Amino acid sequence: MNRKICVVTGSRAEYGLLYWLLSNINKAPDLELQLVVTGMHLSPEFGLTVEQIRKDGFVVAREVEMLLSSDSAVGVTKSTGLGMIGFADAFNALEPDIVVLLGDRFELLAAASAALFAVIPIAHIHGGEVTTGAFDDSIRHSITKMSHLHFTATEIYRRRVIQLGEGARRVFNVGALGIDSIHRLSLLSKSELESALGFKLGVQSLLVTFHPVTLEPGRAQHSFGTLLDALAKLDGVSLVFTKANADTEGRIINDMIDDYVLSRPQAVAYTSLGQLKYLSALKYVSGVIGNSSSGIIEAPSLKTGTINIGDRQKGRVRAKSVIDCGSNLEDISIALQTLFSEGFQKQLDSCINPHGSGNVSSRITDILREASLKDLSKKRFHDLKYSEISE
Repeated sequence: MNRKICVVTGSRAEYGLLYWLLSNINKAPDLELQLVVTGMHLSPEFGLTVEQIRKDGFVVAREVEMLLSSDSAVGVTKSTGLGMIGFADAFNALEPDIVVLLGDRFELLAAASAALFAVIPIAHIHGGEVTTGAFDDSIRHSITKMSHLHFTATEIYRRRVIQLGEGARRVFNVGALGIDSIHRLSLLSKSELESALGFKLGVQSLLVTFHPVTLEPGRAQHSFGTLLDALAKLDGVSLVFTKANADTEGRIINDMIDDYVLSRPQAVAYTSLGQLKYLSALKYVSGVIGNSSSGIIEAPSLKTGTINIGDRQKGRVRAKSVIDCGSNLEDISIALQTLFSEGFQKQLDSCINPHGSGNVSSRITDILREASLKDLSKKRFHDLKYSEISE
């Protein structure tokens, strides 16, 4: 009997990272892919991207409706509760051998909780990372403690998962999945990208991707407004905005983006670019600015500079292509000057991405196929030796 691998996806960004892993599992003769779609994928407000998943050739085994129209703390909490109910039914019907989760969003916390109670082993991708500016940090570590197989993006993250008490033999440093798409997709040429976007990139251009800092409630409008003020001072720079996820106060940011681009012909906004257009844009812009993990993980492989604002990504391993700055107007303006400088742009060619060089999906597929599931759910806490603790 084929091993049933249930993969959960709740957002466009996470699906883009999972694409090649889903493809590998789907093509494997000895594995059965069970794809469960939830969250923003099922919302017209966020592009109804479940339709793109189907166009990509994947069969959706179950849809779990959980996303409320509210992005308040109460709304996100209630959505998580609805998700647990939906995933309980989905897992009961599908009876997967293992559930695969990537990242740290609240949709995945609901899925992990339901799988834990159903005694279904969990494989977690991108554990061990630190992002001190968002409650995603706590969600990520919580999912790690509920999981049984771990696939990390760097050796530092692998060690951190072990530090959390996970057995070393079940923690694998495979690299970041997003790098696979860069190597395996045929990215668009600049002219093809401009045609697909319906927008001309100037001599200088920026990809703007900004999400709420969830541990700073009530500050989304001020923080993003400061970024918009800095961008408004630029002369002749094309701006491509991608909208925020369904996080607390995400709709505030999206409304501000719509207002900003309304009267600016050099700016354009998209709810969802999809992986091909997003990575192609990342390749051809002068830099990416905001607080998205893509500027930390994927951009270095494309030799594109990043301005990372504030604390949302604080703690992640960085390449020298990343410029960290504060969220005030002066810091952002100085960072923009550095990004556009000739010296900074020249040194990008020698940039090395610490998140690996690809072939991640194949490594994960092999481990999912070969790992023994016998007693996998009975975890033992891995205690560090005194010498390890004192380092």
